[in-house]
Amino acid sequence: MPNVKLNNYLHLHFIVFVWGFTAVIGKLITIDALPLVWYRMLMASLIILAYILIRKFQLKVPPKTLLMLILGGIVVSLHWVTFFMAIKVSNVSIALATMSTGAFFTALLEPFWYGRKMVGYELVFGLIVMLGLYIMFRVEKGFLNGILLALVSSFLSATFSLINGKLTQEQRPSVISFYEVGSGVLFLSIYLVFSGSFDQKFFQLSVNDWMYIFILASVCTAYAFIASVKILKYISPYTVMLTINLEPVYGIILAFLLLGESEKLNPLFYVGALLILTTVVANGILKNRKKLKKTTNGLPSH
Repeated sequence: MPNVKLNNYLHLHFIVFVWGFTAVIGKLITIDALPLVWYRMLMASLIILAYILIRKFQLKVPPKTLLMLILGGIVVSLHWVTFFMAIKVSNVSIALATMSTGAFFTALLEPFWYGRKMVGYELVFGLIVMLGLYIMFRVEKGFLNGILLALVSSFLSATFSLINGKLTQEQRPSVISFYEVGSGVLFLSIYLVFSGSFDQKFFQLSVNDWMYIFILASVCTAYAFIASVKILKYISPYTVMLTINLEPVYGIILAFLLLGESEKLNPLFYVGALLILTTVVANGILKNRKKLKKTTNGLPSH
């Protein structure tokens, strides 16, 4: 059993490493963010559908759940579009460091989503996150648009996680993923049709772009999602959450090694990013202690 847990923990780090690599691939792909996400979601939906059919899972869901899945699909498609736009107009380090604010946005939204009071330390952490962002804005003014786009993407990511927090209690993760990714493709397709973007140029991709998009859709999306859910059978959600916080660290290191000079930033930028990341980890530790205390006292944890 200890070996099984160790293997799954190493597997989890590999998955987080893969997620960190997503941003680098996005920078290497030469097409714009919107078609990039459209191709990614289309390929990923087909791969996930194949997995569902092989496993013979039931695709039927209640109408109310379907509406939530469609909403989730629209949110995640906009999240990915703004994320890759942030990378295109700035660089990988800017986008990933700013995306670390996701947990902060989740902490702000949770009280409204679940109808609970905001905890005092969350407000303190919020101020520290604001300080970290202020430092990042001050020292990298040339990447202002990239930081703002990444902030929007981070907010959408937090919203998406709250939507899925309720859906995963009712449906299989692979079924949720199929409907969300599929509805995201449909949403973007409607926009592309009305904006007249489905022209000949849209479907003319280089061999390298096809290869990178396929890796993005199969390894970084379909595989990583399904594998991360399976790992939850052996590793606690808290451990998974803390490990996922390493995604920007892995991504920034990979970007520096693979993309070189374009990723070098003012040292103070990393101070701001470290402030945000430390706050995220501290918030996770305090929340876990709170849940353990409630469990010890015989109260149901949130």
